[in-house]
Amino acid sequence: MAAMSLASYAMNVQRSRGRRYPEPQHPYRNDYARDRDRVIHSRAFRRLEAKTQVFTTRYSDHFRNRLTHTLEVAQIARTVAGALKLNTDLAEALALVHDIGHPPFGHAGEKRLDLRMREHGQRFDHNLHALYIVEQFEQRCLEYPGLNLTFEVREGIIKHSREYSAAEFPQLAEYLLDQRPPLESQLIDLVDEIAYNTADLDDGFEAHLVDLNQLRAEVPIFDEAFAEVDHRYPRGKAKLKFNEALKHILDILATDLIETTSRTVEKSGVENVEDVRRQPHRLASFSAPMAKRNADLKRFLFAHVYSHPSIAEDRDRSVAALDALFSFFLDHPERMPQQYAGLAKREPTYRVVCDYIAGMTDHFLLRQCQELL
Repeated sequence: MAAMSLASYAMNVQRSRGRRYPEPQHPYRNDYARDRDRVIHSRAFRRLEAKTQVFTTRYSDHFRNRLTHTLEVAQIARTVAGALKLNTDLAEALALVHDIGHPPFGHAGEKRLDLRMREHGQRFDHNLHALYIVEQFEQRCLEYPGLNLTFEVREGIIKHSREYSAAEFPQLAEYLLDQRPPLESQLIDLVDEIAYNTADLDDGFEAHLVDLNQLRAEVPIFDEAFAEVDHRYPRGKAKLKFNEALKHILDILATDLIETTSRTVEKSGVENVEDVRRQPHRLASFSAPMAKRNADLKRFLFAHVYSHPSIAEDRDRSVAALDALFSFFLDHPERMPQQYAGLAKREPTYRVVCDYIAGMTDHFLLRQCQELL
C-alpha cells in the first residue's frame, strides 16, 4: 500500500523495526506483503486445512475448517483496514498468521494441552506457540531459523488478542509489552469475532442445530435483519433469507467496527503509531450497543451450537484421543519421529511432546492413535 494513501497513525512499512536477520529489499513487494506470502507458503498454514473450527470432518466435510475460517478473517481484515486507511498488507499478514499456533480440535484441544502442560508447571498458549513456529520451527531458508518475519507481524502474533505481562513473560520483553500494538494488530481479534460468529451460525443452521424461530427470539440483531429480508422477499426460501440476513449482520458488525474505531481514534488525538502505542487502552472496538448485540449472538452459539450433544460428543472423543497420545509419547518418546525423539533427549520430554502434538492435523492425530494405541 502506498504510504501517501495511509492515515498518519497507520503502520508505514518504511518505518518498520525490520527483521531479526537483515535481508535486502524485494524489488516489487514490500516487507509486509512478503510476510503475508511467507505465511501462506508455510507448512503450518497448510495444516490448518485439516484442523477443526467447530465441526470435525467426522461430522461433515461441508463446514468451515481452521483454514477457511482464516481466509474469511483475512478478507474482513483487509476491508476494515482499508476503510480506516490502515496498512492492509500488515492487517492481512496478521489475519493469515493469527491461528497457525492452534493444535488439533480447536479450543478444546488447546485447553487439554494446557492442562497437560500445567502438570509440569508449564502452559500452552496458541499465540506463543505461533510465535515459536514462525521464529524457530518453520525452516525454509539456509540463512536463518524460522520465517524471519518483520517485528510488527511477530508482535501482532502475540498481542492481537490480549496483553502479556513483562514480569510473567520475560522472554517476550522485546515486544514492547507495556505498549499497545498498532491499530492493524488491534483489529484482528475483532474481525476474528465477526468471522466466526457469523460463520458458526451459518454452519450451525446448515447442520440443523439452529432453530430459526428460537434464533430470532433470542438474538435481536438477527431478528431485525431477518424481518427486513422477509419483508422484501416474503416468498423466498428460508435458507436464502437466512443467508441474506447473515450477510447483513456481517456488514453491520464490520461497519460499526470501522465507524466506532474511527471516532475513537479522532477523539484520542493520535497522530502517529507511537501515539497509538502510548494509549492507556486499545482504540479499536465496537460501540457499546453493538458489543452487546454481538454478545447476544455469542451466547446463542454457546448455548445451542458449541454445547450441542452431537458437537460435544465428537469434541470429547477427539480430545480424549489427544490426551491418550500425549501420555503415550510421554512414556515412549522414542516412538516419535527421529527429529522429536532426538530433541527429547536434550529438552524436557513434555515440551517436545506438546510441540509435536500441537503441530498435528486432526486426521493425523487420530491415525496415530489408531496405529500406536
